[in-house]
Amino acid sequence: MNNTYLIDIITPENYRNAPFTPGQIADFLYEHLDQFGDPREYIMRCINYALGMKTGRSGFIVTASDAHRDRDSEMAGSSNKNSFGDTDSGNSAPINLLGTTVVCETDMRGYVPENLVVYIAVDAKARGRGIGKALMEKAVEIARGDLALHVEPDNPAKNLYERIGFTHKYLEMRYSK
Repeated sequence: MNNTYLIDIITPENYRNAPFTPGQIADFLYEHLDQFGDPREYIMRCINYALGMKTGRSGFIVTASDAHRDRDSEMAGSSNKNSFGDTDSGNSAPINLLGTTVVCETDMRGYVPENLVVYIAVDAKARGRGIGKALMEKAVEIARGDLALHVEPDNPAKNLYERIGFTHKYLEMRYSK
């Protein structure tokens, strides 16, 4: 099993130079969120929010990709140049997205957490390599302020979130129209 992968942080400032387009990230999430997913249109709206494509909105995206990338061609302005494992800088193979998380800033400090982890997914073929944990830990590290997320009670990832330090503060209630 190959445990090498790179973590990149995509922000409103650097997304144009990111290794993945917003559409590629949306396609990945749509495919890999399994039964916990949303329509691609909703995913794309969230990505647009996180990347500041709507005035006054912001956030970030953390991606994990295979390590077969030339370090010199990495995304300009990346906030994280660390790799998890060795890279093969001579390989020009396509970059494979292995996992991603999308975090939207709420701008509601003091009464709601400042960040909402909206999406996280790891390719089923890459699970068990610590990618989900690395994505969440990086999101926690770079987020300015507290984070919240919604997780279905039967989602196996719930255990990971609890190990990282997420707690059950409230019972969510919704009124749907």
